[in-house]
Amino acid sequence: MLDPTAARILTFLREIGLTVHERPIPGPTFLLPGITIEHGALIVDEALLLYPGDILHEAGHLAVLTPDARQNADGDIGGDGGLEMAAIGWSYAAALHIGLEPSVVFHADGYKGGSRSLLENFAAGSYLGLPVLVWAGMTAATGARPFPLMTRWLRA
Repeated sequence: MLDPTAARILTFLREIGLTVHERPIPGPTFLLPGITIEHGALIVDEALLLYPGDILHEAGHLAVLTPDARQNADGDIGGDGGLEMAAIGWSYAAALHIGLEPSVVFHADGYKGGSRSLLENFAAGSYLGLPVLVWAGMTAATGARPFPLMTRWLRA
């Protein structure tokens, strides 16, 4: 039985149009246990998953890619610093959207010890990744629906 938080996250990801498969992952994953990306799909292995919030972070990597890049994404796709920041901002907005505490995504064992700093910055309205999300047409910095509200969940 899938963890209720993970189930909630996977439901949201499917609703916004990401492809998600729940199945065993043979061998090690790149960074986050129990999660990988294969041919544009997010693969989640519940038996290996340590933190359900990690699913949102990896989904954020897919969400901020162009459709062609998303479709062809495979393995570790977190090498671009700007897209990494956008995925962090996206996962914060997604957590709030589905009613999760940001600490579910930014847990103490994540982000190379920087989770607390990220939580403090988001709480203060200093949104990591916001310029990239605005540039990609996914949200606005000001106006009627500013971040953390999203105009679109997947980059067009």
